[in-house]
Amino acid sequence: MSVKTLELEPKSTRREQWAWYLYDFGNSAYAAVVLLAVYSAYFQGEVVGGAEGSRLWGLAVGIAMLVVAVTSPVLGAIADFSGAKKRFLFFFTMMSSLFTAMLFFVQKGDILLGMLLFVLAEIGYRSAQVFYNALLPEIATPAEMGRISGNGWAIGSAGGVLCLLLVLPLIVVIGGSFVVRLSLVITAVFFVVSALPIFLWLRERAQPQPLPDGESYLTVGFKRLWATFKTVRHFREFVKFLFAFLIFNDGIIMALDFAAIIGAVLFGLGQEQLILFMILVQVTSIAGAYVFGLLADRTTGKRSLIVSLLMMLGLVIGLFFKRSVIGFFIIGSLAGFALTGVQSVSRMMVGAFSPPGKSAEFYGIFAVGGRTSSFIGPTVYGLVAAEAALWYEAQGMATALAEQAGQRVAILSIGVFLVVGFLLLLLVNEAKARAAARAAAA
Repeated sequence: MSVKTLELEPKSTRREQWAWYLYDFGNSAYAAVVLLAVYSAYFQGEVVGGAEGSRLWGLAVGIAMLVVAVTSPVLGAIADFSGAKKRFLFFFTMMSSLFTAMLFFVQKGDILLGMLLFVLAEIGYRSAQVFYNALLPEIATPAEMGRISGNGWAIGSAGGVLCLLLVLPLIVVIGGSFVVRLSLVITAVFFVVSALPIFLWLRERAQPQPLPDGESYLTVGFKRLWATFKTVRHFREFVKFLFAFLIFNDGIIMALDFAAIIGAVLFGLGQEQLILFMILVQVTSIAGAYVFGLLADRTTGKRSLIVSLLMMLGLVIGLFFKRSVIGFFIIGSLAGFALTGVQSVSRMMVGAFSPPGKSAEFYGIFAVGGRTSSFIGPTVYGLVAAEAALWYEAQGMATALAEQAGQRVAILSIGVFLVVGFLLLLLVNEAKARAAARAAAA
């Protein structure tokens, strides 16, 4: 049987693929409710209040990202060596779900508790993504990786929509902070139930390797990580892509983490309107993940990324000038389509650039770039928004107007990261990156 024929054969069953998709279904519910529509706005507006809420939200996101950036490469190396990606995935999924449910206890003025529980939930969520993504090369051939990655993101976005639809009637009919906090418990349960199939149905292909005498998994993890870093130097195109991703991913994360705050501060959206806005974003992201996944398979991942990044940049510029709620909803719907393409295709490209047997390690290094950038971006946005608001207020502007002006200045920082990352992406040679991965396999 030829190599070409082998590449066309699926590496996994449809049930295993659906188990992988359904994890994203629950994972995206966390993102939609905690990061996008409910908890971010609740923390900024009610737990803290004012421009200080934006600064502390950015700081909390940044702390979680920094922890994941430090820990995920070593844990990824250990997972590859021990064949334990699913076990790590289970631990961090349960961690995220537990602390998401505990956010129920955060009320007005509970700033430290609100930050601590969120940071722990976010560490679990982001760390789990490393091992979830690392399973992609185990269930998809290079020829189908773009489609499966795109399907996962599309189905995941549908999960975010469904979870928002579950909590929206409660918030509209009953209202109040109790229902907002209850929605976080509902989200945690939704996440756990949706994640169960991946632990029951998906078979991890990687085989555990025996520990050498006198070694522990921790020492092996550091040694493998060091060996991988030395190896990665020879994967020059992967390194170039990593640096590009580090920058443009900043812009994407900033837009996601502050979308609800922008809607509440600049456009006066209430909790119900924010949920409707995020449902719209999630719906269009389903189409974006599917379309850009197909585009990546039929052309190249780099071309697909270029299109989605240019679209995002245009939308950020439009957001800076828009003043109407309708305009904000239109921009949000188009942004959902574009930003999901950026994230889905980036995930696919790492899998395509990774040598066989080192997917978790390469995704761990990918997480260093992604989480480091995610630490910098939200922190920068929060600081810029808060400091600009203070400056405008010192010039005699009313507090509410100063906070709005600070948000508009911060929006421009998103565009800066997108432009720089886009220019670095143009330097990446995708064909060489794929060839290097194939050569390593040989």
